[in-house]
Amino acid sequence: MAWFDGFECKTLNVQGLPVAFRQSSDWSAQAHLPVLVLLHGFPQTHVMWQRVAQLLRGRYRLVMPDLRGYGDSSHEMGDAEHAHYSKRAMAQEVVGLLDALGVDDFFLCGHDRGGRVAHRLALDHARRVKKLCVIDIAPTLDMYARTDMDFARAYYHWFHLIQPAPLPEFMIAGNAQAYLHAKLGGWGSQGLGYIEPEALAEYERCFCNPARHANGWSAAIHSACEDYRASAGIDLQHDRESRAQGQKIACDTLVLWGERGVVNRLFTPLALWQAQCEGHVTGQVMPAGHFIPEELPQATSEALIGFFS
Repeated sequence: MAWFDGFECKTLNVQGLPVAFRQSSDWSAQAHLPVLVLLHGFPQTHVMWQRVAQLLRGRYRLVMPDLRGYGDSSHEMGDAEHAHYSKRAMAQEVVGLLDALGVDDFFLCGHDRGGRVAHRLALDHARRVKKLCVIDIAPTLDMYARTDMDFARAYYHWFHLIQPAPLPEFMIAGNAQAYLHAKLGGWGSQGLGYIEPEALAEYERCFCNPARHANGWSAAIHSACEDYRASAGIDLQHDRESRAQGQKIACDTLVLWGERGVVNRLFTPLALWQAQCEGHVTGQVMPAGHFIPEELPQATSEALIGFFS
């Protein structure tokens, strides 16, 4: 089957900024099908979903955006509070895209950073999300609160990328491809063998993009750093406010996590997510590392189909 056969790539402006995405080609003809939104993580783009998307074809109308700061979506300079790359702002942009597509309510699934955007989206736009799936994450606030030497070693990038610009930007840009490959092959995923060649080429094209801001910083690397700076600052503020107000995810939630990953080793994802959900929480550990949808596309698809039914 051809790469992304049955899907078309588009770009729409949402509040003045470009959002790149793929959607089911037969969108209008399948108006009777439910919409499923798939959000990617770091350091990837929406193409991580290619194998899963082929297995879900005909069951859902799929929308797979490049999150703000990734892929072919916008790479604006961050602001002093990192609010532009807050999960609240990124979730609002996803909702804006769905508004433009005429979608009211939808199923939602996010891996890695996409899971954190999905978490905030489910809190801020509860009426829109029918069911939620998060893949290989625990809530951001709980993960930072758990910080110890084991966590800092395993997820050192959480602390490196948040350093003031442009130190991490310049360090990573010194050999962006080597850094990208180290991330994609790590976190229990045992190398790059699980990645489709077309997907790896896309990750390299986007993460190693030579485009730079006027100050000389890599636009792609800067926006990725800003994503993490937001998570260590304004996102924690938003999460603390939500918890203080007793706000929880209203819908049923599925949690998938990798057996060889850091989340499985250091956290109790089901219990942590149940504490943040009013709906019913189910989940399972998958025989994979961090990049579950690409390592186990068949099993991931089956889990999603079983849940989003």
